[in-house]
Amino acid sequence: MSATHPIIACTGSSGAGTTSVMRTFEQIFRRESITAAFVEGDSFHRYDRAGMKQQMADALTRGDQYFSHFGPDANLFAELDGLFRSYGENGRGQRRRYLHDDQEAAPYGQKPGTFTAWEELPDTTDLLFYEGLHGAAAHEGIQIWKHVDLLIGVVPVINLEWIQKLHRDRSTRGYSTEAVADTILRRMHDYVHYICPQFSRTHINFQRVPVVDTSDPFIARFIPTPEESMLVIRFANPQGIDFPYLLAMLHDSFMSRSNTIVCPGGKMDLALQLIFTPMILRLIERRKESLARRSQRTKHALLEPTL
Repeated sequence: MSATHPIIACTGSSGAGTTSVMRTFEQIFRRESITAAFVEGDSFHRYDRAGMKQQMADALTRGDQYFSHFGPDANLFAELDGLFRSYGENGRGQRRRYLHDDQEAAPYGQKPGTFTAWEELPDTTDLLFYEGLHGAAAHEGIQIWKHVDLLIGVVPVINLEWIQKLHRDRSTRGYSTEAVADTILRRMHDYVHYICPQFSRTHINFQRVPVVDTSDPFIARFIPTPEESMLVIRFANPQGIDFPYLLAMLHDSFMSRSNTIVCPGGKMDLALQLIFTPMILRLIERRKESLARRSQRTKHALLEPTL
């Protein structure tokens, strides 16, 4: 963690909705004139699309049915840990982009499913924002989560998560239901061991719970809307959280536990704004104070020989 160079990470599995949360943070940063370095988790996959396809085929040949994007063998955990460490220390580091589709790939003259070259982060940023699978990951001595100042988990109940993934992969990637089901099964081992444990390390979790029947996600014709859902917001440390204010602003909400608010799913954007705007501003204020102290120490060091 770093007072001078704070890091915010939003983590969740494929289809959880972390991208939507990132859009709200973009609004907050724009409104508050905060310059953020954005890092996407997909860019820290170890293999591009073609390479991953080959690696999965090789894994099946070896009898390994669990090789997936969720696990350490398919990701650059050490490099992500190094980026977070470097940014926390000096505000620097390297990132690249994963080009998901033709629209993203066109400006780079590359094929979809490939990575751009590594590049330095912008010189002057107020904070780093990560969105992806492994913002709170840990593996064999690597503890990525320890570098993060504000950790957010986005965790729909699993049937809803699968419905969202099924609809996304079928509509945007042309996958069949059977192909998506195979992906879910292959990822389950890593989901249990590398995705789920992250949500015990997060500072705040957002879990959308549908109030319509999602018993069989593989035949669901529609994704339950926010209005057909409730949002469970859990604070790991409720100290300092103004629950009466949040309950007053989030109409029809209630507290299910001493650290948990439940509100209508349609109020997720408002909840994000209300909860995270003051937290972000506190991080920025702490950064300014740290920079001022550093400047004062530097000034004193320069004057010391003349005293």
